[in-house]
Amino acid sequence: MKIGIVTITFNSGDVLIPFMECIKNQTYTDYILYIVDNISTDNTLEITANYTEDKRIKIIANDKNVGVAAGNNQGIKQALEDGCDALLILNNDVEFEPTLLQKLKDQLLQHPEYDLVTCKMMYFFDKQLIWYAGSNFDRKNGWLVPHIGMLEKDMGQYDTPKQMEYAPTCCVLVNKIVFEHIGLMDEQYFAYFDDTDFFYRIHKDGRHKLLYYPFVEFYHKVGSLSKSKDGTPQNFKFGEFHIKLSTRNKVYYLRKQQSIYAWLNIAWFFIRMQLRFVVSGKYNLNSKTYILLLKSFFQGLKMKI
Repeated sequence: MKIGIVTITFNSGDVLIPFMECIKNQTYTDYILYIVDNISTDNTLEITANYTEDKRIKIIANDKNVGVAAGNNQGIKQALEDGCDALLILNNDVEFEPTLLQKLKDQLLQHPEYDLVTCKMMYFFDKQLIWYAGSNFDRKNGWLVPHIGMLEKDMGQYDTPKQMEYAPTCCVLVNKIVFEHIGLMDEQYFAYFDDTDFFYRIHKDGRHKLLYYPFVEFYHKVGSLSKSKDGTPQNFKFGEFHIKLSTRNKVYYLRKQQSIYAWLNIAWFFIRMQLRFVVSGKYNLNSKTYILLLKSFFQGLKMKI
């Protein structure tokens, strides 16, 4: 199985060297790493240039920031053209064990009923805390995907491989046939909810299953690239980038479901986001942030489906 690894860089210099070393140290070597750079202005491309003697590393340098969804699509399409059998969509603000590729690949081969496999993901800055231990769609809450185990101390309580419905594209290995059946990422999202939309389409299609495999050491530096949060995993404030895109894209995601229930969820979201703004403690309580929330909500209503 030839694996195409797709990662998106945007001013990733602070996290890139550990990531590249993790890739370099993989025990499974039949891979091509596609680094899609969204016009970084730091030392990202200088760092990647130090690794390009390895012919398995390919750089796709954009002349503008096309976003995460479009960047992933660029890498996926190139990997498919290059004959890759599976695609690992992978953040670069992560660190992981040398057998990541081997373990995920083995799970796909050993369990042909599954076409996607993901792993348990821990917070990098507190390696005892779980960030993701599987996820299923919450039908009553607009088909959102709350992470199982988030912020829980890992005591092995989620160490059973099982079928799940959603995985963040922080790390998921996908058989190429899934893209042939489902298509690529919806590029209108730019970032946030593009993976939720992708797995929603997979779920609705019904032909492909996702396996959650917990026995991998994998650590995520949550929010370190997008500056989505300021603070600790438990105590933080949302950044403007996160507020704008997550609000806009949630409305767009709900609208794409094209149901009365989805519109009810949009109405409830409008009320709930204002209540959360006041009482959650996760927002900077000023007029600028509140106006950004409202503008982003109405932008989501205007996006073309």
